[in-house]
Amino acid sequence: MDEILKYFPHLSEEQKHQFEALSDLYRDWNAKINVISRKDIDNLYEHHVLHSLAIGQVLHFTPGTRILDFGTGGGFPGIPLAILFPDCQFKLIDGTGKKIRVATEVSKSIGLPNVIAEHLRGEEEKGKYDFVVSRAVMKLTDLMKIIRKNIANDQHNALSNGVLCLKGGDVTHEVMPYKKIAQVTPIHTLFKEEWFKEKNVIYVPI
Repeated sequence: MDEILKYFPHLSEEQKHQFEALSDLYRDWNAKINVISRKDIDNLYEHHVLHSLAIGQVLHFTPGTRILDFGTGGGFPGIPLAILFPDCQFKLIDGTGKKIRVATEVSKSIGLPNVIAEHLRGEEEKGKYDFVVSRAVMKLTDLMKIIRKNIANDQHNALSNGVLCLKGGDVTHEVMPYKKIAQVTPIHTLFKEEWFKEKNVIYVPI
């Protein structure tokens, strides 16, 4: 939690409690359904929660923004972002049912009325959203082909509607097809922990 409060000192008491509750919940669920590497569960706040919140540092979603978390797994980046932006609506989808069960139960346990989680493949999702967020689920070009249909036309935010995804390593080649419009933000410019050194937030407007 110290890592979260260092970068987000103005959280409400409810938000602090919700973030604090994630540790026990994910440890409990991870013992039943492996959604986070067993070796990595001790790094939950840095490697999963704070990593997810990097998107919220690149764009502060305005109230009422609709966000689709594509391939959410156990709820990342959707659940941390839903805590940070309680006035925005999040839909979390994943093709693996047991992972969606974890995301559903965690969001219920901490009281997130702004989250819906559904067992669904991206190709099957028909809704319209201001932004699609994801965490390294597939190549950017493949992701763009699937979610283009889901981006709404009406604009509400400082950035135009589009995709915000978390990617590690050298993303030069992956971003090449969108080099004229994409923005790549190295996360180490947002968070100082060593682990973020080769992590990025990629934004592509649609």
